[in-house]
Amino acid sequence: MTPIPAMLLCAGRGERMRPLTDAVPKPMLGLRGKPLMQWSMEALARGGFNRLVINTAWRGEQIEQAFGTVFSPLPDLVPLQIDYSREHADFGAALETAGGIVRALPRLFPVDARGQSAELFWVLASDVFAPDFCFEPAAVERFCRSGKLAHIWLVPNPQHHPGGDFGLTSDGLALSAATVQYTYSTIGLYSRKLFAPPWCDIASGNPKGVKAPLAPLLRAAMDNSLVSAEMYSGAWTDIGTPERLQELNQTIEMDKP
Repeated sequence: MTPIPAMLLCAGRGERMRPLTDAVPKPMLGLRGKPLMQWSMEALARGGFNRLVINTAWRGEQIEQAFGTVFSPLPDLVPLQIDYSREHADFGAALETAGGIVRALPRLFPVDARGQSAELFWVLASDVFAPDFCFEPAAVERFCRSGKLAHIWLVPNPQHHPGGDFGLTSDGLALSAATVQYTYSTIGLYSRKLFAPPWCDIASGNPKGVKAPLAPLLRAAMDNSLVSAEMYSGAWTDIGTPERLQELNQTIEMDKP
């Protein structure tokens, strides 16, 4: 399969990370010698995915200055081709997750000379550290065959989020509500169909800058058995506070380049 695009979510203000994020966007905070977001970019490149759209808002110009439109993460990897969806420049603020994704759809799926474009894409948050996660073409192939609208990876509930987000059946369906729930890792495969009627009523490209969260779309699709999921057991940290970032910088032993 031709590698699908990915969207890296970088538009958040990072309120809980203040004062660190007063002068620096959260994705550019340093983690073990490199910007936090670069860990995800390198992981995508290792999987063979080299087309990336980054949405920006708060101090987004720093991200563009750091990575430009072509970024070579490691010498033996194909460079990442990067495009930017500039939410702050266009609308003065971030558009939340679903609003930002819909805004970026024309950049994720440009129509080729035959009038065709792709249908599937990765979505991942830039403020999650999952150094062992593998972005595998085989996962894309399975998702393509499934006919689902999304496939998400869940993780055991961290101490700061004990209630979790979604349930999981024994045959791999995600549940909008369940007795036992797990935390959404913020890594997922998506079909652009989830961001069109009847699931989403925002016009493609979000020309009016509508702000909208992702969870209601996911829950509606889950209630129609159209979201699959699996557990991810590797190292995973939601870097939501300065203390968590400091702890990672002090204690994580890196075993990857």
